[in-house]
Amino acid sequence: MAGQEQQHQRRRVVVLFSLPFQGHLNPMLKLASLLHTRGLGVTVLHTDFNAPDPARHPAGLAFVPIHETLPGEATSPDSNILTKLLALNAACDAPFRHALASLLRARHRDDDDVACAVVDGQCFAAMRAAGELGVPVLALRTDSAAAFRKMLAIPRLRDAGYIPIKGNKKEKLDEPMPEFEPLRVRDLIRVEGSDTDEICSFVASVADAVRATVSGIVLNTFEAVEASELSKLQSELSLPAFAVGPLHLLSSSSSQAPAEAEQSVHEPDRGCLPWLDDGHPPRSVIYVSLGSLACVDRVVFDEMAWGLARSGVPFLWVVRPGSITGVGEDDGEAPPPLPEGFEEETRGRGRVVKWAPQREVLAHASIGAFWTHCGWNSTLESVCEGVPMLVQPCFGDQMVTARYVTHEWGVGMEVGEVIERGRVAEAVAKMMVGEDGALMKERARHLKMEASAATGSAMDGLVRHILSL
Repeated sequence: MAGQEQQHQRRRVVVLFSLPFQGHLNPMLKLASLLHTRGLGVTVLHTDFNAPDPARHPAGLAFVPIHETLPGEATSPDSNILTKLLALNAACDAPFRHALASLLRARHRDDDDVACAVVDGQCFAAMRAAGELGVPVLALRTDSAAAFRKMLAIPRLRDAGYIPIKGNKKEKLDEPMPEFEPLRVRDLIRVEGSDTDEICSFVASVADAVRATVSGIVLNTFEAVEASELSKLQSELSLPAFAVGPLHLLSSSSSQAPAEAEQSVHEPDRGCLPWLDDGHPPRSVIYVSLGSLACVDRVVFDEMAWGLARSGVPFLWVVRPGSITGVGEDDGEAPPPLPEGFEEETRGRGRVVKWAPQREVLAHASIGAFWTHCGWNSTLESVCEGVPMLVQPCFGDQMVTARYVTHEWGVGMEVGEVIERGRVAEAVAKMMVGEDGALMKERARHLKMEASAATGSAMDGLVRHILSL
């Protein structure tokens, strides 16, 4: 009995490892803080690139760099997301393995017990490495349950002839996807500049690592929006799936997980908040941001700008460095130039910033809609504030999420497949002052109430699962 009591008194430690992108780091760090508040020891392994600042997180979290060497394609704004993911997996494999092995030896000396590793769900190399070192593995997905399920199905859908490949007729893109309503063929996860074989190879690597090493899937989502997809995912993988989100809401309610502890690619321009306060009626401003990774070409950027100008709607627009393909890379801190005459045309009605405190912006009473790339974190933040969305997905899982926003939850509409200033102006006006926009705002308000009702019970279930490993 005494030996059992001593064993129970040993501290259980969770090791976490995220890919070094803002949309991956923030959910992982919020999860780390929440696990810490529930009594678990937490060690965050991280890359030197985009390394988190320990001072912005609870004192009980340990941060350990893996000291990787990244090739240029892993960080270049001009490389597509699949190229980045493959390069990061290759570059982080050995450094992660070495750091985790060293940590295991140190923890053994300290009489601590590493319960498991929570690894970014796109980092198949780290999942395999942890499993080979004998550490139980949980995969944290930073996309939706729907997007992850569709991703895993890509090889099967390709074999069935549904994946767009060279020679496919364009009209096939609008065919519905059996078993995956409300998706069409065009909504499947895709990456411009990568062919089907490359995408399927990456998916196979992720799927193989999950099935070989993972004992559970952790998702930043909640039952009210994805109950059906979560059930199907658990059945298809024969693994428990823990819907622990919305993580940013749960972490904000924790005194040891400050809301300001965000990993950001740029310092937010907080001057946009008093600007929103100044003379803007409730729900009158559209907030525009395509996130921290998505890029558009110069033609699309200019059409977005002049569409905003023609709409007559007040706007807050995030134009970050590197947001236009191949423009502004000589100075990594400089955003790309706006079209000539745009600032004069919109003076007094719009504000352009390099980066914004997005959660505070979306919570502001003057914000009436969010023009978004449908990254999953941005989508959740919009849902949780009851803000309807104008969707412009750019790559990967964003296509799936955009379709769910518009056709499953009914809280958004498309900017348009072709970004053209006249269509943009019409879509913005329709969302902000039209009848359809009013209906979407009401549905968004109800979805906000469901998100606010998330209790954290799934997080308790996750902790019990970790302690059982």
